[in-house]
Amino acid sequence: MKKPAPHTVSIVDGQTATRLSPAQQSFNTLIDEIGKRRARLQEWETASDEFHKKYCAHYLPLEQELLGLKRQAVYRLHDAWSHKALGKGERITLSALIADMAQALLQRGDDTELALIYQQHGMQDVVNEVDEAKDIAPAPKAPGSAAEPQEREDMAAADDDFTSGTPEEIMQRMEAMLERQERERMAAAQQRDAQRASRKKPPKQRAAEQQQQAQRIELSQSIRAVYRRLASALHPDREPDEAERARKTTLMQQVNQAYEKNDLLKLLELQLELEHIGQHTLDTVSEARLAHYNQILQEQLTELDQEIAHVERQFRRAYGLASQARLTPEKMMRYLNRGITALRQEGQDLRAALAAFGEIEQVRAWLKHARRQRAQGWEDL
Repeated sequence: MKKPAPHTVSIVDGQTATRLSPAQQSFNTLIDEIGKRRARLQEWETASDEFHKKYCAHYLPLEQELLGLKRQAVYRLHDAWSHKALGKGERITLSALIADMAQALLQRGDDTELALIYQQHGMQDVVNEVDEAKDIAPAPKAPGSAAEPQEREDMAAADDDFTSGTPEEIMQRMEAMLERQERERMAAAQQRDAQRASRKKPPKQRAAEQQQQAQRIELSQSIRAVYRRLASALHPDREPDEAERARKTTLMQQVNQAYEKNDLLKLLELQLELEHIGQHTLDTVSEARLAHYNQILQEQLTELDQEIAHVERQFRRAYGLASQARLTPEKMMRYLNRGITALRQEGQDLRAALAAFGEIEQVRAWLKHARRQRAQGWEDL
């Protein structure tokens, strides 16, 4: 029978024909899965560090260079917009593209000159929205007629006018409306929570909650018992030797950290390391105690899964990665390398376009292509 490596927590069957019980098998499986999750978290930490270094050294400089090229493209196209060689339809399309490009750049940072260009070319869209709103506006009611509830709500929200003013003023009014709606939703949610809390719970629900509370107390007592045995053996004040006292102080810190996190596996590992329990003790843990251990380990495994998912979400948000793409520590550098290659290619294409923008016929040719591609966004041009 193959025995586990030193200080590895697991239950092994003896030399007899006795097989592990279901609870013992579950214990070993949970220990193994927790070890895998710990290794996964370590892989995420290592890969994230490597990713960040290359991202700062290679990706960000290329991105900043590309943003500068895009600003130049907006200025060049803005200069070409008033050229007499462009027809009315071409100027309308070009104006819309300039507004899209300027808006995308302004979302990355303030720029007074770009803001003026966006305001000039973006006004056409605002005018169109105003015209559409006028076309579908309802006929006014006769004086003295009673207002419907929806109309009263519209009258109360008179400030939510998104059809007049500059784009900046319209955006400010929209943000104010969204903030007000969010406050109203939060107030309604708090009111619903208060109403639910005030309702008397049915007997079955109260009994289930009491049973869960009792079970939680039993689990807490199981892990506390392991902690107390370690704390009693490691208490630094009871050790006269200075070097041994320092060692026990370090170990006691590990014990405290594991106890605070309900990390039963770490506590058991420390017990094995300090030889306060032997393999025979683990192999003969009672089924009742083992059931408690397994529940604690299952919760620990769930928390590790949640931590891994949280790390992945944070990583995606930090670097703007798509949520639908399957991301793993092994794939992170491949995503980054593809992004760096795409930025370089986009920069080369944009430099070629800028060189051609000096001639109006080249602008018209680019515009013809851009008109077909606008639905995909100007980032793909």
